[in-house]
Amino acid sequence: MHLPLLSLETLRPRWSEPGQHTVTEHGKVVAVSVPAAAAGVRMGMRRSSVQAICPTAVLHARDVLREHEALHSIALALLQYTAEVALAEEASLLLDVSTSLRVFGGRRALCRLVRASVHVLGFTLQIGMAPTAQGAWLLARYRKHDKHAARLRRVVRLNNLMHLLDALPCMLLPAIRAHADWLDGIGCRSFADLRKLPRAGLQRRAGKEVLQALDRAYGQAPELFAWVQPPKTFSSRLELPDRIEHAEAVLFAARRLLLQMTGWLVAQQLAVSRFTLLLEHERGRSAIPPTPIDIALADPAWHEEHLTRLLKERLGRVELIAPVIAANLVAAQVVAMLPPTDSLFATPGDTPADYHRLLELLTARLGDQSVLTPAPRADHRPELCNAWMPAATASRPSPVPPSFPARPFWLLASPLALHMRQHRPFYGTPLRLLSGPERIECGWWDGSLVIRDYFIAQGEASTCYWIYRERTGENIAWFLHGLFA
Repeated sequence: MHLPLLSLETLRPRWSEPGQHTVTEHGKVVAVSVPAAAAGVRMGMRRSSVQAICPTAVLHARDVLREHEALHSIALALLQYTAEVALAEEASLLLDVSTSLRVFGGRRALCRLVRASVHVLGFTLQIGMAPTAQGAWLLARYRKHDKHAARLRRVVRLNNLMHLLDALPCMLLPAIRAHADWLDGIGCRSFADLRKLPRAGLQRRAGKEVLQALDRAYGQAPELFAWVQPPKTFSSRLELPDRIEHAEAVLFAARRLLLQMTGWLVAQQLAVSRFTLLLEHERGRSAIPPTPIDIALADPAWHEEHLTRLLKERLGRVELIAPVIAANLVAAQVVAMLPPTDSLFATPGDTPADYHRLLELLTARLGDQSVLTPAPRADHRPELCNAWMPAATASRPSPVPPSFPARPFWLLASPLALHMRQHRPFYGTPLRLLSGPERIECGWWDGSLVIRDYFIAQGEASTCYWIYRERTGENIAWFLHGLFA
């Protein structure tokens, strides 16, 4: 049995300004930028030690609430790739992408799309992919920096995952870290060493949580998740890192909000027909009302690229009355997400030139007689009225045929003679006439005279057929000419 393929993202903030940044909690360092780490700042250091080693380091106090909001905003944006996103421990997300790989072009293409979306939101990430969620989480937490590390963090088969996990340090598992000294004393450093220990003794010393996490990682125990549920309505606010005095510069921040709205739209199977971007200005005694930018779409859409293009055009014509300190995006009007088009090939935004290029490509690959377009003729005889012609040679619309009663879409190449049983036409079962007749008498001018009465008939299996009674001389014969869907 193949388990669902899951992808995990371990998220870290991308500093808005280059420099030596650190995040502290309870006086100790919990996050370090690359320049600060190069200067000697390490995880767990106290504030005084950081200031002594790196006096130019910028110290930020950890804000757990804003971290939680940022993680939820990222999860909302990633709903455009899969409907099953779950929050995990240590600022990470789990994505069930088992049904998304083919849609987005495979695991590598999907990882690139996820990485690009998270980058736009202002974060960096480390991706792990495995047949189990716990295994993907462990692969993503492993920070081996070499050219093969990214490839080794993405596996599809359970056997390959087990070999990779055996080589990883067991301290990656949060439930085992409290027993680091004991495990180091007995020489247990990898997951392979940990699995060799007696289960009863390991459970007595480390607890049941360790065994459960191991079983989940190796696919020997089921995994349950609380998937992120998108809100009923969309409204998201983003505070800007600095005052912005030009409307065009707001697009960089607004795109983050558009990504979140795109994920929400896809998860809810909706398309937006009107959305509003509120540009907030200074508050307090000199407060100024927000500047609304209302965008109405001719056709409802849900693609981030299209929405970003529209917003960019509008921002280019806006003159700000005051600097912008925050942006709030609201989906004002939404409709159900409809299929892109009734056409078999065309998509929204396609031009007639794109459509003709597609026909030319298909004709070149399949041949003239494999790509046809309807060419109805003004004739009452069905075999002549229902005509087709090569799409590549269809330069102008065909004449509109006269209106007919209900006729089937599928006509046989040549009518099929029917047997009579108990004075009723027979095709697999006796046929019962539902409606008719539609009388056709024409073709005398070209030597192909037809005298027919068409009926809609139904078999015992409720299948409907289009049959006709041919009236020539004294003999009456029945024929099957078409089938209804």
